Amino acid sequence: MSRLPVSASKRVLLTSSSSSENGQDFAPAQKKIRKDPEPVKPHAAATIISGRRPPVAATRAPISRPVRGVGAATVAGVPSRGVLKQSVASTAAKGGNVKPTAAPTAPKTGAGGGTKRHAWDFKGKVSDMEGKIRNYQTKVKTTNQENEELRSTMAQTQSRVSEMEKKLEKQTRQISEYEAELQALSGVRDELETVSSDKCTLEKELSSLESKYKVVETLRDSQETELQTLKMKLSVQESTMARLQAALRDSEEEVRSLKDTVVQQKDELHAGEMERRQLHNAIQELKGNIRVFCRVRPLVEGGLSKHIQLSPSDNKTITLAKTEESHTGKAADTQKNYNFSFDRVFGPQSLQQEVFEEISLLVQSALDGYNVCCFAYGQTGSGKTYTMEGGEYDECRGVIPRAVKQIFRAAEKLGTQGWEFTFTASFVEIYNEGLRDLLYSGKASKRPEHEIRKSANNEVTITNLTYQRVCSEDQVLHLIMLANQNRSTAQTAQNDRSSRSHSVFQLDIEGVNAGRDVKCKSTLCMVDLAGSERMLKSQSQGERFKEMTAINGSLSNLGIVITALANKESYVPYRNSKLTYLLQGCLGGNSKTLMFVNIAPETDSFGETLNSLRFASKVNDCVIGTASANRK
Repeated sequence: MSRLPVSASKRVLLTSSSSSENGQDFAPAQKKIRKDPEPVKPHAAATIISGRRPPVAATRAPISRPVRGVGAATVAGVPSRGVLKQSVASTAAKGGNVKPTAAPTAPKTGAGGGTKRHAWDFKGKVSDMEGKIRNYQTKVKTTNQENEELRSTMAQTQSRVSEMEKKLEKQTRQISEYEAELQALSGVRDELETVSSDKCTLEKELSSLESKYKVVETLRDSQETELQTLKMKLSVQESTMARLQAALRDSEEEVRSLKDTVVQQKDELHAGEMERRQLHNAIQELKGNIRVFCRVRPLVEGGLSKHIQLSPSDNKTITLAKTEESHTGKAADTQKNYNFSFDRVFGPQSLQQEVFEEISLLVQSALDGYNVCCFAYGQTGSGKTYTMEGGEYDECRGVIPRAVKQIFRAAEKLGTQGWEFTFTASFVEIYNEGLRDLLYSGKASKRPEHEIRKSANNEVTITNLTYQRVCSEDQVLHLIMLANQNRSTAQTAQNDRSSRSHSVFQLDIEGVNAGRDVKCKSTLCMVDLAGSERMLKSQSQGERFKEMTAINGSLSNLGIVITALANKESYVPYRNSKLTYLLQGCLGGNSKTLMFVNIAPETDSFGETLNSLRFASKVNDCVIGTASANRK
């Protein structure tokens, strides 16, 4: 009973001391935990409710030792069981020593839980304290049991902790391995991203290709349908081709026969061409080697002079009528007629085309290999140059440009028969018995000298003369224009632009037929003679008088040569003048010759007209022999 009178303050001290003891008991356990090599982070412990233990945590929590049992006086101030559990749980959660707080002072109640006992009721108070002690002892036993269980649980937990540490080490090693693998896979991730982008691109391409494939499939179906149609058409075409091949064989046989026919017809055509040339030459021979055409120039005011009479029914005769006065004066005036007959007479109304048609056959002879010469004779102002050269317009073109045009067109047609022609042109004038090159384009001071030479085969050539190769009609016309610019002309009393020289245009023709091995060579010569004139009419003086004398002299020598040829004299004086020497081959050699005699219609030109017609009659009666073709 000596322990009963204990004051409340003493109980509080005992409680605090017991708490401190408990804290000392807990301290070694905490020191053991700190000595572990790898501390584990504490976790909040579960609160013990109704005597049941919480499940063992995966991580290690600070374990406190159980509270030692104490005597009745020691445990007087211990708090109730619920308060102890709360302090233990909070201590476990913080991982430190258990520092229990002072229990609240028990209420001053009686043993029966009634009102506060009186101060003098010590027995009741003792009985109350004994009840509390029993309760606390029961709680201590329970707590000790729980401590034992916690010790066993802690042992298990320590074993588990060691196992967990081993697992932790193993997992640490695995983590390091995984990190290495992760570093290795970081490059794979980039590659994966690249592959993913490529995959997206390929998927897009695949979708586009699929759409294209659908289109291609549609096209294929249409093409298959078309192919079937084409196959049907092909079968039809094959049958048609078989028929055509049979027809082709027949056609080839027909072509072969036609080729043979063509060859035969070419031979016949060539033979016909040769025969045509022979007949053409025979016709020209029947007409005469030297043919003479007469052309009357129209009056300036139009019409025809009364002293020139042309028969409307006969185009080959011309009559000059002259009225003569009676010398005695008793008889009436008499009319004397002079009749002339030529190969053709052209009146004042005749056109240039009509004139050329009469000589076109003669021009054709030049391509057949015959030398052809055409010259115009007459007094000055009678229209010789107009007849030979004409004007600027096509309908006014003269004999020379029309002859050139016909030759080039005929050569083109003969080209289909295997003929190839080359043409060389030259233009020369005889001025004051001297030779001048009308195609010379150099300086006048350096103009070369020219001489007429005759080769061994009787061909007449001129030294230092310009020979121009021509391939078309336009080139020849250009040369004619150049020659007209260089030709000597002057004004006289009878003509404003009188030719003061004889001009000679020559076109050398060479033809080859390689398939027939035939060659031909000929010359087309066109001569525009200067006009004869009388000094009283032309009133020429000085240089004009010298020119007139040279012109009249050469024309007189031409008349002498014609007379000698007509009388068939043994000696013909060709060398008396440059004109007759140059025309030697045309007058007395192997040539077909045509002369135009041009007459003026004026009454005061009656004498010159009569002389010209008489000279032309002599030429028309002249026989120079049969011309032959220059063929090899």
